[in-house]
Amino acid sequence: MEWEAVIGLEIHAQLATKSKIFSGASTAFGAEPNTQACAVDLALPGTLPVFNEEALRMAVKFGLAIDAEIGRTSVFDRKNYFYPDLPKGYQTSQLFHPIVGIGHIDITLEDGTSKRIGVTRAHLEEDAGKSLHDEFPGMTGIDLNRAGTPLLEIVSEPDMRTAEEAVAYVRKIHALVTSLGICDGNMAEGSFRCDCNVSVRPKGQEEFGTRTETKNINSFRFIEKAIVGEIERQIDLIEDGGRVIQATRLYDANKNETRSMRSKEEANDYRYFPCPDLLPIVIDEDYIDAVRDSLPELPDARKARFIEEYKLSDYDAMVLSGDHNLATYFEIVAKAANDAKMAANWVMGELSKHLNQNDTTIANSPVSAEQLGGLVERIKDNTISGKIAKQVFEVMWAEGGSADEIIEAKGLKQVTDTGAIESIVDEVISKADKQVAQYKAAEPDKRGKMLGFFMGQVMKATGGKANPGAVNGILKKKLDALCD
Repeated sequence: MEWEAVIGLEIHAQLATKSKIFSGASTAFGAEPNTQACAVDLALPGTLPVFNEEALRMAVKFGLAIDAEIGRTSVFDRKNYFYPDLPKGYQTSQLFHPIVGIGHIDITLEDGTSKRIGVTRAHLEEDAGKSLHDEFPGMTGIDLNRAGTPLLEIVSEPDMRTAEEAVAYVRKIHALVTSLGICDGNMAEGSFRCDCNVSVRPKGQEEFGTRTETKNINSFRFIEKAIVGEIERQIDLIEDGGRVIQATRLYDANKNETRSMRSKEEANDYRYFPCPDLLPIVIDEDYIDAVRDSLPELPDARKARFIEEYKLSDYDAMVLSGDHNLATYFEIVAKAANDAKMAANWVMGELSKHLNQNDTTIANSPVSAEQLGGLVERIKDNTISGKIAKQVFEVMWAEGGSADEIIEAKGLKQVTDTGAIESIVDEVISKADKQVAQYKAAEPDKRGKMLGFFMGQVMKATGGKANPGAVNGILKKKLDALCD
């Protein structure tokens, strides 16, 4: 039987406000446990919430960016459940009247095809605290610093059918919230995380299968692996005669598998009701228009500009425009080097490789955009070759410094003196009787492919410092002369 997956995602984006959604406590990351939880966050008797208007403005910006309905009147509700990291015994959220209604996101897949994914809603809510299981053997610690941190929960329609589509959707949302400046997008710190709802059904069947929800996945790679693994698990279970149980699951990255945490709750299990401590939020067209006027350049518009202004390919423009920080970095490199294509190659190539290998982000790159721009300049003006440039980049990444400083300190300047290159070429040719004979015996149109050996020997003799173009021209001239 051929199976089809049905995937819906719930993304939690931590809003980049300085204070919490209902209190003045700081939202800064990395503080000592329980040092950023005030009386309101701890739900001490007599405390009342005060809504943070900046969170509203950020939510409206997102709604406008996805062409969604904006709730002129939105209401906060209490979602009741009892966990140790939720001191109030309920989470203040929005169920019946969210700030952002129906919208959509257009994604592009690797094969170039596009698909529209519906966004059901995006609502404001407060985050819970954090349970710490590893720091205290045999016990669980509670850190309430995150309690009350403002979140925008973005709920998709179940429109995705593959893990690739799901990851493309999450990347697009990530690009949007970071471009809007409403979330820093730091997945490692939990600022941007995803719950994956997955079910399977026979291909062609309209009715949905039983879904599971895999919670709090905080990397694009893990989202893909978790979805692929859960699809395979459900299909195997059904084909073996079992049935899928609606449950909340956890993805274990070390074992690359999902495992059950608890049975999945329904909305009525949470006993939602309007929060009596918070008035409805009412906004008008003037407020919405003012927010619309403040919108920055969005990823799709940035991609179109990169194609037009920098003459990049559709693929390069898509990759470089998708992340706000990456796009900004690329533009600085391109302008410093005055060569957009070479800048794109280095940002997407050597730089991205090092970022991935070191599991870090462009915002934390030890090589600044100005430094990389200076390195690309030195390639362009033939101070160094592309091969030597990689050596310079390695030093730049590990030790810092500008390209000029490293080139000078390491003696890496490219040899462009044709006289010096000629003498080395003569020496290489004189020691390669066999290869010279093969070159002379070859058909003229095939001799170009045989230059590789000689090029390699000259570059070896010069420590890779010889200008490759000059070497190639001199070699071909001298070898062809031997054939006459």
